[in-house]
Amino acid sequence: MSGDRNLTMLQAINEALTQLLEDDERVFIIGEDIGRHGGSFQATVGLQAKFGARRVVDAPISEAGFTGLAVGAALTGLRPIVDLMFADFITLAMDQLVNQAAKYRYMTGGQASVPLVIRAAQGAGQSSAAQHSQLVQAMVANVPGLKLVLPATPHDAKGLLIAAVRDPNPVIVLEPKMAYGRKGHVPEELYEVPLGVANVCRPGDDVTVVATSAMVHPALQAASALAEEGISVEVIDPRTLVPLDADTIVASVSRTGRAVVVDEAPRSYGITGELAATIAEGAFDFLQAPVRRVCAPDVPVPFSPRLEKAVIPGVAEIVNAVRGVLA
Repeated sequence: MSGDRNLTMLQAINEALTQLLEDDERVFIIGEDIGRHGGSFQATVGLQAKFGARRVVDAPISEAGFTGLAVGAALTGLRPIVDLMFADFITLAMDQLVNQAAKYRYMTGGQASVPLVIRAAQGAGQSSAAQHSQLVQAMVANVPGLKLVLPATPHDAKGLLIAAVRDPNPVIVLEPKMAYGRKGHVPEELYEVPLGVANVCRPGDDVTVVATSAMVHPALQAASALAEEGISVEVIDPRTLVPLDADTIVASVSRTGRAVVVDEAPRSYGITGELAATIAEGAFDFLQAPVRRVCAPDVPVPFSPRLEKAVIPGVAEIVNAVRGVLA
């Protein structure tokens, strides 16, 4: 039965890509090693054999080149999905994304649009070192014209990807590679999770914890641990940062009076600062304590497993932050 159907996040993404290619002949995928190899993380396994090399395109090692190709294809009415492998590689295509894709709709007064999706894996935890582990959501979210999606579960990974491909704007989908093997309920049908709608993962009354992407799971673990102490934590996953469902977040904090924001990226000028400001502006009269942030220090991600573990926020840091706002 569909209700008992569990897939890993990678399986959910593969299914979404398969169904999108079947549903819309305008959709094609392009990236490095995505054909016969099935992608670096195996998200595109079997797709080239089923749909052919014209719709699942193995690109040369030139992120700037094939991202630019995809921008042009989107302007002609196609629906390209670019597989950038690691999110770090988005820096190699920033001119195409920032100066081209993000600007066309505005500069043409809505006469042109760029229905382009960029998929990339990001985050630390695999000892992939500084050039394959960084979090890029802040630099993407700072560009007007780009939408930003951060799935945390297999269900959302499929539904948000489908919604992103159907959106008329360029959308960046950053997938937490440490959650690729995590299983969860995924409906078999082609469905959308709307962009800009947060998910209240766990209701609570004492503190609101807003956690993004891979940090949703330690936030839920922290909430369970704190429940044993009689502390009721509400956990919210924004799911998309652009657009951001500020209403759901502000309403929650207005009720609980306390907030902790959690993101795996570095602290300075990052997503936690924006979330904290959104809460302060929207729920100031209800706050009983300053908003606390849990995030990585301002360092490149180390290769050493022990050092890497030290920079990734986890359950203990979230528990301590919640206790801090209650104190």
